[in-house]
Amino acid sequence: MKILLAVDGSACTKQMLAYLAAHDEFLGAGHDYTVLTVTMPVPAHAKGFFDRETVETYYRAEADDVLKPVRAFIAQQTWRASFVEKVGHAPSVISEMADGGRFDLVVMGSHGHSALGSVVLGSVTNRVLNHCKTPVLVIR
Repeated sequence: MKILLAVDGSACTKQMLAYLAAHDEFLGAGHDYTVLTVTMPVPAHAKGFFDRETVETYYRAEADDVLKPVRAFIAQQTWRASFVEKVGHAPSVISEMADGGRFDLVVMGSHGHSALGSVVLGSVTNRVLNHCKTPVLVIR
């Protein structure tokens, strides 16, 4: 299977990866993984105060902070994986990549906010579930 792992560096990402490793018979080394992290864009009004190189360096540093431990974990598991860094609105980027890349499955962790918390804070997971045509496995 071609599997998209959406990661954000949170404890939920760690739980999701641990779940996958613990269920190696279901989702293990025999699949092709693409690990995606999405960085929120710098607001346009703030972006004007920095040169392009500074903004790009910021985006790379944010993605590296998320991907460094994930790379180490995946190497330890001996999974085949490619890593993708994008900038944008996370739910849209995840959904577009999943559908456009013809993935068989999207796997992501959930913060498990209450219904009120999801309304107030928003939920990347809920938005991906609502917009993505690819099956999504949510790990809580």
